[in-house]
Amino acid sequence: MMKLNKRINAKALYRHFSLHVLHPYYRVMILMAVLLLLLLSWSGFLAILDKPVSFVNILNAHSYFPVILLDILILGSPAVIVYFLNEINRKTEAANDKSKELEQRIESNIELANKLLKNQWEEEHLSNDALSEVLVSLANNIKGSKKKEEEANKIATGKELISDILRNAHNLEELSVSTTKALIEFMNGIQGAFYIFNDDRKILERTAMYAYGRRRFDKYNEIRIGQGLIGAAAYEKELIYRTDIPEDYYNITSGLLGEQKPQSIVIIPLLQEEQLQGVCEIAFLDKVPGFMLHFANEVSSIIGQTIYNVKITTKTERLLDESQRMTEALRRNEEQLRKNAIEMVAAQEELERSNQMLEAQIQEVANSQKRLQALLTNASEFISIYNENQELVYESPSVERILGYSKEDNIGGMHPDILTPRGLKAINSLFQYLLDTPGGEQIAQYTYLRKNGEKIYLETKGKNLLHDPAIRGIIFNTQDITERKRAEKEERMKSRMQSLSENSPDMIMRINTQGKLVYVNPTAARFVDAEAQELVKKRISELDVDSRFIEFAESSLASIRHNQEQLFAEVPMNSRDGERIMEIKAIPELNEEGDLETILFVAHDMTEFKKIEQDIKEKNKKISDSINYAQRIQTSILPQTKHIQDHFPRSFIFYRPKDVVSGDFPWFFQKEGIYYIAAVDCTGHGVPGALISFIGYFLLNNIVSANPDYSAAQILDELHKQVRTTLKQDQEGALGRDGMDLAFCKIDKEKKTLEFAGAHRPLFLMRNGELNEYRGDRKAIGGIPLANKPEKDFENHLLEYQEGDKIFIFSDGLPDQIGGPDRKKFQVKKIREILTESPDVSMAQLSRSFSKHFYDWMGDEKQVDDVLLIGIEL
Repeated sequence: MMKLNKRINAKALYRHFSLHVLHPYYRVMILMAVLLLLLLSWSGFLAILDKPVSFVNILNAHSYFPVILLDILILGSPAVIVYFLNEINRKTEAANDKSKELEQRIESNIELANKLLKNQWEEEHLSNDALSEVLVSLANNIKGSKKKEEEANKIATGKELISDILRNAHNLEELSVSTTKALIEFMNGIQGAFYIFNDDRKILERTAMYAYGRRRFDKYNEIRIGQGLIGAAAYEKELIYRTDIPEDYYNITSGLLGEQKPQSIVIIPLLQEEQLQGVCEIAFLDKVPGFMLHFANEVSSIIGQTIYNVKITTKTERLLDESQRMTEALRRNEEQLRKNAIEMVAAQEELERSNQMLEAQIQEVANSQKRLQALLTNASEFISIYNENQELVYESPSVERILGYSKEDNIGGMHPDILTPRGLKAINSLFQYLLDTPGGEQIAQYTYLRKNGEKIYLETKGKNLLHDPAIRGIIFNTQDITERKRAEKEERMKSRMQSLSENSPDMIMRINTQGKLVYVNPTAARFVDAEAQELVKKRISELDVDSRFIEFAESSLASIRHNQEQLFAEVPMNSRDGERIMEIKAIPELNEEGDLETILFVAHDMTEFKKIEQDIKEKNKKISDSINYAQRIQTSILPQTKHIQDHFPRSFIFYRPKDVVSGDFPWFFQKEGIYYIAAVDCTGHGVPGALISFIGYFLLNNIVSANPDYSAAQILDELHKQVRTTLKQDQEGALGRDGMDLAFCKIDKEKKTLEFAGAHRPLFLMRNGELNEYRGDRKAIGGIPLANKPEKDFENHLLEYQEGDKIFIFSDGLPDQIGGPDRKKFQVKKIREILTESPDVSMAQLSRSFSKHFYDWMGDEKQVDDVLLIGIEL
């Protein structure tokens, strides 16, 4: 193996570095060039080493590596040149071999193409060449196309043959025989049969049979659609080609060939635009070529179209013959018709005259019906006819105008849904009476609701005509009696008003627009001291009555003529009972057109009422004077804002009593440098509250004066005790719960202390913008304590105040005030918001702010209680 590899490497080395590639001349020239380059390089190195040129020096110089490297480069350059020249020579030889091979293939393909050009198909052979394969494939395609062209030419010839036969066929029998014969001969068949589809019976009828070039006159049979192969081809409307012949298929008998069984059969459905016209069957002793089946499919529609045309032609000829015979018959009848026409013209003229007379009569009847329709439509009543089952049979047109319902509403004059319960009962009773009384009549009145919602009154008169053959029903004549009812009602109202007027204690007169009396009631007659009949038709100015009444009546008449508005006045009048104060109303009375018709004067004696009213006014004045006096007393004893500001310059009182006198009151007391101040809220308001406030005011004064060392809580405890004693609430069986709530402060300016005690009322302390709240005890001053719950003393709050601290005490009238967009209470929360929204404002600004917020909140609402707010800056 190694020897073989060495041999291969030696061959490869020889092939790459063979000197045969060089001409001998070039070999010598290259050798000379190498020697010259070596000598030049050695001389150069010796010159660099500064040594003379000698063989010994040249050998010594090769001790340097650059000299050896340069020798290798000079000696290796010819080897590289020889290597590349051998490679170029080898590739050139390979290209020449490839070119020769391609030239041989081209010559082989040219030879193959010449054979194909000379139609030498059988001598064709394939080589391993793509062009050869393409040429052979092209030759096969040309061969197939030529075969198809021959088959197409044969099909065209056959179609032309069949078309000529069909073109000359004039009836179905002739068409069947000639077509069958031609198809057998052209398709190389041995026998065949032809069937025509009977459109009326929906069955195939055999019309021709041909075998071995002769027509057979066998008994022609009939085949149903779907029966056997013939019927199947007719049903499917598709050509059938069978090579597996059924055993029961008939054999072919010939004197020359004997009895044979066909090897294949073709059954051709004959169609015209997918409509079955017939079927043709052909038998063969061999298999049928494919193009023949194609031919059979193509001639199928041609034969079918011809059969259809022949059928149409035959039918048209038959119809033409019948038409000609009918025309002859009509011609024979024409003369008779002409004679009859003359008679008909005469009869028509007579008929026209009769028609004109009849039309005139019909027009007269139509006009009568229109007149009757107009009468029924515009009649003031409507007519209804009901059967014995109370079902509407007829209703006259005027019902729509009277009741307002149209025919589409399907609502009649006695519809139970529109009748009131009383009306329905009246109608049912009327029906029952009429059914029980043949020929009888009865009237009923009832209310009815029109479509527009208007309530009307109807009166219906019923009559039982069930026995009358012209009516056969119960007939009702119904009319709208609303106006009559209204007139009756007005008459009753007038009678009732007349009765009231006759018995009225007031003086009632009615005058017309000319000032004449048209009615006077007995009271007025007694007032004038004359009979009522004597006064009627007199002018108002002619009455013997106080001139002040006459003057008022005449002025009222003039004013009401102008503006038709009611007048009212109190007029003193002298009578036999002395002077009377009369309250007189002058009432205009208008007619239906809105014009002034009369004026009604109603004078009511107000003398006694005026006396009572005067007494009440005098008593009210006394009460008001008393309350005002009490208010002056209360105002005089209560501390004024200026009085408090003398000791606390930056302070205010917001005080709004609900009534003249108040149950709330501010209280202020000063003794020995100690200042006492309270906001007191007594039970109730007005006079009762003011009375309790007086009790509280004086008791506080007495307690503080007598007990200067009491704390604020001790003062309230003592006040509570004395109020109960004053109001006798400490006695057995007492029920009174009157008393008061209050916020009480005791201020010592020297010690800078503040004591606070509260009965249901708090203290607000504002210091450096921060609000502190001190709640009062849940205990009132006065009242009756619970029996099983011992009372506790009031809690005393002792505070060391700073300069600038602000205190606020108030009654519950301020937070309880109703107002705002939702009618809610002012609430303590609102007071806190006002105080904290601008903590640095002055007391004067706070006073104005509280007043504005309170009245804005109250708006149009009533004040619910007395209001008291005291603010002090310490």
